[in-house]
Amino acid sequence: MRIVLVSPYALSVHGGVQEQVISMSRELARRGHEVLIIAPDGSDQEVYDTPARVARFGRLFKVPANGSRAPLTLSPLATRRAWFAAMQFAPDVVHFHEPFAPLIGWGILRVRRAPALATFHRSGAGPAITLTRPLLRSFAKDLDVTTAVSRAAAETARSACRTEPEVLFNGFEVERYREIARERSDDVVLVFVGRLEERKGTAHAIRAVRHHNDRGEDQWRLVIVGDGPERPRLEALSGHDEQITFTGALSDHAKRSWLRRANALIAPSLRGESFGMVLLEAMASETLVVASDIDGYREAAAGHAQLFAPGDEGQLEGAVTRALSQETPEAIGAALEHARHWSMSTLVDRYELLYARARERHASTR
Repeated sequence: MRIVLVSPYALSVHGGVQEQVISMSRELARRGHEVLIIAPDGSDQEVYDTPARVARFGRLFKVPANGSRAPLTLSPLATRRAWFAAMQFAPDVVHFHEPFAPLIGWGILRVRRAPALATFHRSGAGPAITLTRPLLRSFAKDLDVTTAVSRAAAETARSACRTEPEVLFNGFEVERYREIARERSDDVVLVFVGRLEERKGTAHAIRAVRHHNDRGEDQWRLVIVGDGPERPRLEALSGHDEQITFTGALSDHAKRSWLRRANALIAPSLRGESFGMVLLEAMASETLVVASDIDGYREAAAGHAQLFAPGDEGQLEGAVTRALSQETPEAIGAALEHARHWSMSTLVDRYELLYARARERHASTR
């Protein structure tokens, strides 16, 4: 099939939706499909490795959304150019990721001539969704098939768009984490992976680690992988402690290397996580998982993580201690097998069937 994947977010900026689009494009191409990715124009820096064609349009803006800053384009001209590129490609199906986000996807959907499927990623409605609800419901009527990455994301889509999405999941390439050699030091290494913004709860991880280390017990090293607007404040909060390291933004390979080296992942998000992909990445890396007890993380963890109340630093510290003390080969192996259920290969199996369904429904309405 000829498949267009539409990302509302620039691929040059790391993010969960972008990673899904890129990873999915690799798996689809591996199966012989022709893939075109349409996304906003960001940086000339090549961030993701994909055999798919990539068409980028429009000036990039960082727009506040869901406690983050979404890398979108708001250019109507870019939307028209994106639609033209999609139609020139003559797709068998167009797959929109995160239809809540303007503007490229909205324009392509409104004038599409091909079967359309959309995947909802966002969990939780905000003011922007409330204001645009009539428009979103109108767009949803034009979709042949809708899916969501989690039950929480499905509920948001159901409320905002009056659609009934099929609940799938975020997939990832499990073996890419296993192919990296595991290098463990004698120190306890904890890793945080994500964008440095308030809702990610990184400050709570820093305070919990410093509190533990200040007691003079076994020292924990915290490695913070990622960048973002909170970095200066977080560096000040760390007191430039030698046991706390900020790596900045890293390549996908370097991120996977840190996940393999760490004893445990700390995922302290406060809210706004529709699905805990980073938890599964840690499990695939044979790394322990300590995560806040929020909907998206709870669903992904499924009993294979130590959970704590969001923002509770005492519980966070206790959860790390429990995870380290209860580590066994059997528990690590069970978590790895759990992660395999969420493979991109399994996800694309499901999407290929849904693409066929979208084509059938589209043909029946013409």
